[in-house]
Amino acid sequence: MSARAMSMTENSTALIKGALLYGEGEPVDVLVADGEIRQIGTDLGIVDAEVIDARGQILLPGFVDLHTHLREPGREDTETIESGSAAAALGGYTAVFAMANTSPVADSVVVTDHVWRRGKEVGLVDVYPVGAVTVGLAGKQLAEMGTMAAGIGAVRMFSDDGHCVYDPLIMRRALEYANSLGVLIAQHAEEPRLTKGAVAHEGPTAARLGLAGWPRAAEESIVARDALLARDARARVHICHASTAGTVELVKWAKSQGISITAEVTPHHLLLDDSRLETYDAVNKVNPPLREASDAAALRQALADGIIDCVATDHAPHAEQDKCCEFAAARPGMLGLETALSIIVRTMVEPGLLDWRGVARVMSERPAEIVGLDEHGRPLEVGEPANLTLVDPNATWTVRAAELASISNNTPFEAMTFPARVTTTLLRGRVTAREGKAVGNRAEA
Repeated sequence: MSARAMSMTENSTALIKGALLYGEGEPVDVLVADGEIRQIGTDLGIVDAEVIDARGQILLPGFVDLHTHLREPGREDTETIESGSAAAALGGYTAVFAMANTSPVADSVVVTDHVWRRGKEVGLVDVYPVGAVTVGLAGKQLAEMGTMAAGIGAVRMFSDDGHCVYDPLIMRRALEYANSLGVLIAQHAEEPRLTKGAVAHEGPTAARLGLAGWPRAAEESIVARDALLARDARARVHICHASTAGTVELVKWAKSQGISITAEVTPHHLLLDDSRLETYDAVNKVNPPLREASDAAALRQALADGIIDCVATDHAPHAEQDKCCEFAAARPGMLGLETALSIIVRTMVEPGLLDWRGVARVMSERPAEIVGLDEHGRPLEVGEPANLTLVDPNATWTVRAAELASISNNTPFEAMTFPARVTTTLLRGRVTAREGKAVGNRAEA
């Protein structure tokens, strides 16, 4: 990080006026200085502080995304660490984990350290590189996990996301190494022999539309297998983008057995279902596929109950030519960083499944805990790091791809109107997003 960027982080002073902590109690003022919360009280005043009018707004710890695709290096035409960081800050995030399926693959310390450095240069969010489990994501040979964990980027999570570590012996060895290194393996649960040629959830909709079906068992069989492998290795395993009711039951069972398993769910799997495929619009193609409405309902309840631990966006930008084509040929993935909070409000807060403390739990506290972050997901208390998000719960907004920060525009939520919106994000006390604009980007730092 440059000297000026360090100065901006350490010396910023801001006074947040009239916020509701976790949406509860009476409005309070929050003074942040030198990267931490210094005072919480009423009618605080200080000279030379940036005043943020937060009347009617909710203050939460900054969000943490365990599953983001930033595409750099290799596909900067679809997203960069700078554009993705801007999208993250605008979505209320202060930390994101950048997946390894870049080009070259993040299977070496050279690439993971590069991602870390670029994130620091941009300075809008903390960008943590995710290392590949296997060389080239090929599932054949373990990558140098120890070297990446010891690098400047200090990789703490490894995943072949986009591909399943399908060989049980390779997965067993990865879990054993992860246990000795104190890192986490995040699995893309997909038995590839069951999904060859599949493009949509295997069910009545796919059958009627003539789309090759992707069975729930392809996900659930790997979840079950890896829970048992984690048990025997005494290691931790994290299930990426859970999408079925069966996965919920398997994770619940594994936790009841004392197995160290955690799971995430995406906003789109909470809100959307495979009825969206009727138009054959490939913007709705995602991996794993949109399931049936009953699966989405089970996922929502599991998130409320804590069986599913957290929300992760699986933010996946794609170029127009990779989406505006025949459904079967399109690449899977959707944008997610800027719409995540609003979708959680729509699917979880409005129906009464979560309150605002619950939102903090699933979008900030629990994901930070899963990967062992000590600066994020912290309580809103004096002395804690000032990684913060302000939300206007009464706002409504309409998604327009052209107005999002991402380079790509593959959002399935185009023209949809959602409740609540992030108004301000602070990274260690420095404003990184305000009223729809990223602040303090690389050019300023």
